[in-house]
Amino acid sequence: MWWRSASFILDKGLNDEVQDESESLRVSPSNTSMADTLQNPNPKISAYYQTRAAHHGVVTSDWLAQAQAAVGRHPDDLPPPKVEDSGKPFSVIDEFNSWRKQPDLAEAVAAIRALASVIRSSQATTMMELEIELKKASDSLKSWDTTSISLTAGCDLFMRYVTRTSALEYENFNSAKSRLIERAERFGEISYKARRIIAMLGQDFIFDGCTILVHGFSRVVLEVLKTAAQNKKLFRVFCTEGRPDRTGLRLSNEMAKLDVPVKLLIDSAVAYTMDEVDMVFVGADGVVESGGIINMMGTYQIALVAHSMNKPVYVAAESYKFARLYPLDQKDMAPALRPIDFGVPIPSKVEVETSARDYTPPQYLTLLFTDLGVLTPSVVSDELIQLYL
Repeated sequence: MWWRSASFILDKGLNDEVQDESESLRVSPSNTSMADTLQNPNPKISAYYQTRAAHHGVVTSDWLAQAQAAVGRHPDDLPPPKVEDSGKPFSVIDEFNSWRKQPDLAEAVAAIRALASVIRSSQATTMMELEIELKKASDSLKSWDTTSISLTAGCDLFMRYVTRTSALEYENFNSAKSRLIERAERFGEISYKARRIIAMLGQDFIFDGCTILVHGFSRVVLEVLKTAAQNKKLFRVFCTEGRPDRTGLRLSNEMAKLDVPVKLLIDSAVAYTMDEVDMVFVGADGVVESGGIINMMGTYQIALVAHSMNKPVYVAAESYKFARLYPLDQKDMAPALRPIDFGVPIPSKVEVETSARDYTPPQYLTLLFTDLGVLTPSVVSDELIQLYL
C-alpha cells in the first residue's frame, strides 16, 4: 500500500461512473491515476507509472490531508465572468481577455476557461466539426503570445484531456457535447486549484528559523510562502531585485504585508548571501522533458551557486506548465525579449542582451512541487508521457 500523490484528490471526480464521495483516499497501486483514467485504460501499460510514487515521489499522509483541505470550496474561488448578450459573435480571444482580468488567474488557466466557453457556445452539429473548431480556437490562443510556454502547454493539455475519449464516437452528439463541457469545466477547476495544492505540499518543507531565497515574482511561490506564514511558521525571505523589471520588489512588498521578515538583494549579491540561505524557491515559466525549467533570467546562475554550496533548490510549478520541449542549451528555445532601461543613455554601438529567461538543467534542481505531487526532476519525463500519451 502506498499513498497516492496529491493529484488523486482531484482525480476522484474524473471517472465517468459515479463514485461514492466518501471513498477512502488511500488506494492500492492497481487503482488508476488521473492520467491513467483518461489516457491508459490498459493496466499493463500504466503499471510502472502506478508505482512511480514509491520510487520518486515524496508524499506523506499529512500532505495528502492538507491538499484535500486545499481543494475544497474556497472563498477566493473565481466566479465566471459576466457574459453580455450583445449579439456579437463569440470570440475566443475576447473570452480569454475577459478571464485575464482576474488578477490572480494565470494566463494558461484563462486560456483553458476560454476554450471551455468555445465548447458551450459552439454551433457545431458533429464531433468532427466541434474538434476542428476547438483546434482553431487553441491555435488562435497560442498565437496570441508565441513565447508563452505555459499558454501553449495549457492549450495542448486541454485538447488532449477533453477530446481523447474514443467512447464519444458511439454516443449521440448532444450527450457527447455535454460530456465535453463537463470535462472542460473539470479541467479548468483542476488547473485553477493547482496553486493551492502546491502551496499545501510545499509549505511542509519550510521549517522554523529557515531563510528562503526567492527570485522574481511567482504567484505559486507566493502562495507557498503565504500558506507557511498562515500556519504560524517563522522564517525570513531574501528577495532578489529581479532586474530589469524589478519583480522582486513586488514580492518583498507582499512579504512585508504578511509581516514576514524580508530582505531585498541586488541580483549580483546572490553568492555573497548564499551562506545564510537554507533553501531556494523559484517558479517556472515552463517545465521541460529533461526535468529542467525555463524561468526568469538569473534562475540558472542562482541554481549554480546554490548547487555549489549544497543548498536545495525547490521549484513550484503547475502541471499545465509541463511542455514537450527539450532544450540542449541556453539558446535552444524561442527567444522572449523585453526592453531594458539602464537609466543612462546606451551608445548605439553597444549590444544589449534582452533575453527574458534562461534554462536551468535538472541536475541543479532538488524537487519540483506540482499538483501531481512532489517530484524529482527525473520523473518529469514520465509525467509528460502520461499527460500527452
